[in-house]
Amino acid sequence: MSTIEIRWHGRGGQGAVTANEILAAAALAEGKYIKAFPEFGPERMGAPIRAFARISDQPITVHSQVYYPDVVLIIDPTLLKAGKVVEGLKEGGAVIANFPDDNAKLEEIVGRTENVHAVNATKIALEEIGRPMTNTAMLGALVKVTNVVGIDSIIDEMRNKMSGKLSDAVVEKNLKAIKRAYEEVQ
Repeated sequence: MSTIEIRWHGRGGQGAVTANEILAAAALAEGKYIKAFPEFGPERMGAPIRAFARISDQPITVHSQVYYPDVVLIIDPTLLKAGKVVEGLKEGGAVIANFPDDNAKLEEIVGRTENVHAVNATKIALEEIGRPMTNTAMLGALVKVTNVVGIDSIIDEMRNKMSGKLSDAVVEKNLKAIKRAYEEVQ
């Protein structure tokens, strides 16, 4: 594996930063090198934010944001309208979006047909967690599409990071969302 660069797009309060941290911890647990950090302006709920991750088998010497990602994840489908979410995406790179329709409609919106993946993370989150927190479902979709880390590593790190912060029941609901998105991503 060479370095894989990932860029998350979401809104403040949707958990993109937390999901990115779980991803980074899972990669670290697998013995990989990681760089993971957020970028946001004035901290306010609902403002667009981005989070970045680099994962590699070799030490990472680049310390900037991810300009040319291998993977773009869009947690909030309203951000697709901005059009800049796929800016800089490498040729052959993957787009994984929380999107209620099929891949064909998503492909039309993002303007590409290769390696575009829709998952209805909002529906999954509402049905499994009981609220529209889609970040954990998006982790499941990311792992299925990229295999950047193993699903078991994500599950272990979700438990490690959230145990004590969330009730055991809520952690288990999030784990169900991860597993379901892993199975349902197109």
